[in-house]
Amino acid sequence: MVLPVVSVVVVNYRGAEDTITCLRALEGLSYPADKLQVVVVDNASGDGGADRIRAAVPSATVVESPTNLGFAGGCNLGVESATGSVLAFLNNDAKPHPDWVRAAVKVLQTEPTVGAVASKVLDWDGTDIDFVDGGLTWFGMGYKRHAGQPDDGSHDAPRDVLFGTGSALFVRASVYRSLGGFDERFFMFYEDVDLGWRMNLRGWRVRYEPASLTFHKHHASMSSIDHSRELYLLERNALAALYKNFSDDTLAKVLPAALALVVRRATARGEIDATQLEITRRPADVADDAAPVPVDRKALAGFLAIDQFVELMPSLQESRKVEQAKRVRSDRDLVPLMRKAMEPAYPLPRYLAAHDVLVDVFALDEVFGRPRRILIITGDAISEKMAGPAIRAWNMADVLAGEHEVRLVTVNPLCAPPDAPFTVTGSKPRDLAPHIGWADVVVLQGHVLEMVPELKRTASTKVVVCDVYDPMHLELLEQGKDATDEQRALDIVGVTRVLNNQLKRGDFFLCASERQRHFWLGHLAALGRLTPTLYDNDPTVRSLLSVVPFGLPGKPPQRTGPAIKDVVPGIASTDKVVLWAGGVYSWFDPLTLIHAVHRLRDDHPDLKLFFLGMKHPNPEVPDMDIAGQTRSLAKRLDLVGSSVFFNETWVPYHDRQNWLLDADCGVTTHYEHVETTFAFRTRVLDYLWSGLPIVTTAGDSFAELVERERLGVVVRSEDPDELARALEKVLYDEEFAAGCRERIAVVGERFTWETVLAPLVEFCRNPRPAADRLPGNAPLVRNTPLTTTAKVRRDVKLVREYLDQGGPTELAKRATGRVLKKLRGGAHG
Repeated sequence: MVLPVVSVVVVNYRGAEDTITCLRALEGLSYPADKLQVVVVDNASGDGGADRIRAAVPSATVVESPTNLGFAGGCNLGVESATGSVLAFLNNDAKPHPDWVRAAVKVLQTEPTVGAVASKVLDWDGTDIDFVDGGLTWFGMGYKRHAGQPDDGSHDAPRDVLFGTGSALFVRASVYRSLGGFDERFFMFYEDVDLGWRMNLRGWRVRYEPASLTFHKHHASMSSIDHSRELYLLERNALAALYKNFSDDTLAKVLPAALALVVRRATARGEIDATQLEITRRPADVADDAAPVPVDRKALAGFLAIDQFVELMPSLQESRKVEQAKRVRSDRDLVPLMRKAMEPAYPLPRYLAAHDVLVDVFALDEVFGRPRRILIITGDAISEKMAGPAIRAWNMADVLAGEHEVRLVTVNPLCAPPDAPFTVTGSKPRDLAPHIGWADVVVLQGHVLEMVPELKRTASTKVVVCDVYDPMHLELLEQGKDATDEQRALDIVGVTRVLNNQLKRGDFFLCASERQRHFWLGHLAALGRLTPTLYDNDPTVRSLLSVVPFGLPGKPPQRTGPAIKDVVPGIASTDKVVLWAGGVYSWFDPLTLIHAVHRLRDDHPDLKLFFLGMKHPNPEVPDMDIAGQTRSLAKRLDLVGSSVFFNETWVPYHDRQNWLLDADCGVTTHYEHVETTFAFRTRVLDYLWSGLPIVTTAGDSFAELVERERLGVVVRSEDPDELARALEKVLYDEEFAAGCRERIAVVGERFTWETVLAPLVEFCRNPRPAADRLPGNAPLVRNTPLTTTAKVRRDVKLVREYLDQGGPTELAKRATGRVLKKLRGGAHG
């Protein structure tokens, strides 16, 4: 890969010698010198340090500040002079390893969702840890959890962190600028915590990379600051960070507790307690109550921090509005990155007691243990009788409810849904907004996105998973055959637009098979979603589009009552039942099946074909003409009631096993067309679940599975004779049928809902916007203008190509076109 320009910003306080040592160490980097810019900010050192740095390291750009801007302001000033697409911040009392830059740049180039790289920082001798991973307490204090521990190699694996230490940090320049850089109100301390926190809230990852290594003189840059001043900044900035970045719900509980804890820390540090105050007031003279109480400077720092926090609140409130409006991740999403949010962090006994009281009174364990909120919206009917889309949505909710708080919403009228370990509710499309607002992640199907305009906008920050397992436009090609040509064309355009809107907006996509995945990859590529950065990070593109087929229950079916045999008039317990388990739609071919049964009637009068459901449970799905044709053909061949049976209603989803267990084989037949190529016949999963040998038409992904795993018989489309022979084999060849059932038991384990939904479960554990939807995204390497020599070489090469293609005529035509293009450009200019 072409390496980007990296601008290293170093802030010099007093002590130019440390800075010069740091800059000379930069000269030993393994990164190309022409791709490295060094910017030094002399932060009002007042000791002539700027001149000494210029003399010692002439290649560095030195920027002088007449006032001390602190680390935050000094870094921002240095960035104003930075030209690189990557910014690197390095303390002036640190020295980098030769691979410090190269290792970090590699992460940024290969992982497009990483906005910043946190370096591993050891002490100056390389023996003890200074920074390998940061933590954040519920009261807003960021800390180095492993500082001072020996470096034993246990922190040599990359991982995502909430923030990186500002002493050695890389940030995409575009992301840094979109965030407004470090918050200069922090001056120093926690400005790096705040930056990383904000970055994570907006969907960018901060990645700890141990190969990007530096060595640090711990707190050498703070030698001139009084410890009480440091405590004041720590306390004030922790409050500012939590106020800006926690959500409204979290802040309502955390802020009052955090303020109370600041006071307790202050009194504990200064050894002030009620007993001490009482002793001060004990003399008999009442006037002694006004006697001054000695307050340690370290205690006073906490009170002053609260006072200045209040002073900053008007400006912090404006910043808070910005951060909360632009966040795309919930507090719950970031809890794992906080590491040990409930840790007290201070060992003082009086402090620990107050900490425990506040955690209990404000129920902070619940706040930081809140499960993620997953909203699943379906356009299908949720009831005891459910079709494919509702079944799929239901099982997604059921599996995800094991880890998250799940709400399943249907925009169809809700009618007596089954009991569930998650919330099930109905909503009119216009009332979906509160549900969207409640959710951390939205999973949707079909036309749902069109019902929520604010979610459809690409600028929306909500994380959206689009379940595109149903290629609706391909179904419509068959379903709409009875409409006029004009209406069919309009319908296809409309449905394709609906799907394109999902493909443009989604952060993660689910399809039902590898065939479908190839199909949707073409869609995504045509819409520009398959970017070079995505591909470089994930050549499989499964981080954007993953296969989640229909599933089946993990437990085998258990009969709860009779269903078909000795229940349906005309079907005895000794009969062979062929089950059509699902609706009769235009893209299926039940007519050939009827003809096959007619051919077998005389030789096998015990063969019974049973259609499980003729009326779709969703009232918005109209009856299709093929259903009427099926009834008519069966009636004309005199099969109804003797060999062919229709269940006119729909079987309750949680009772369907009784019908399946009464069958001897499952069948699905369809025509040969494009819908078949990319279809996923969900009814076949029920056949696998109940161990039914399968007879199916060739052409779809399940036919390939049946043929490859020998789960039944695959036949050509529209061939009643071959279909009849296949039915006869699976029904009357007991050895073959028994072998099918054994193999089905093994294959079925691959399709349990818990197994097939693994990609969705994994995504919901760490949901993020897609890389190309992150704000502030910009290429690390920009094209540079061609030199005059390069342009001449390019033109000579083109002349040769044109002469080879068509001689002087082709050359003249191309030259004329180029001149006209320049003229048009000039006219528009």
